[in-house]
Amino acid sequence: MKFLSALSVVVVVLVSSFVMAHPHFNKSVTAKLPSGAEATVAYNTTPANMSLATDAPAGKFITPRGPSLTLSGDAMSGGTAIPAGDYTIGVIKTGSDWTMALYKGKLARGTEPDMANVIKLDSMYSSSEGSADHMLIDITPGEGKHEGKAVLTLHFGTMFLAGSLS
Repeated sequence: MKFLSALSVVVVVLVSSFVMAHPHFNKSVTAKLPSGAEATVAYNTTPANMSLATDAPAGKFITPRGPSLTLSGDAMSGGTAIPAGDYTIGVIKTGSDWTMALYKGKLARGTEPDMANVIKLDSMYSSSEGSADHMLIDITPGEGKHEGKAVLTLHFGTMFLAGSLS
């Protein structure tokens, strides 16, 4: 009898954890850039674990679960050319600031990227855009120094980055 009671408790706990667990979605966004190229972002709504940002080493390409960008044609970010192709979206910590960057190709989880394949975007960083509980990536119209351009945005916890794409 005690075994059945214990088994019942275990089943209830397991079932309730599935019911109360919140989902993480695979998302994609597609936009036509001013250059005419089509840009498609694909990612998973990864929980924002700010210790990843706090503990990130300076100068290294960091990517939370490998979000990707596919460009159907060539684009620019500031004065930097971005050839058509597939990229992994990430960030680089520079002191107390951050820069949005793209890694040419797909990165396997835990792989140390070759920094020669990293393209730094003309980007802006802010920690005052509110907080996102899960990673949010989008392509939106730019503002400020990115006025009139498309920007790739990444919101992760209190980190908000916008990198120009044109």
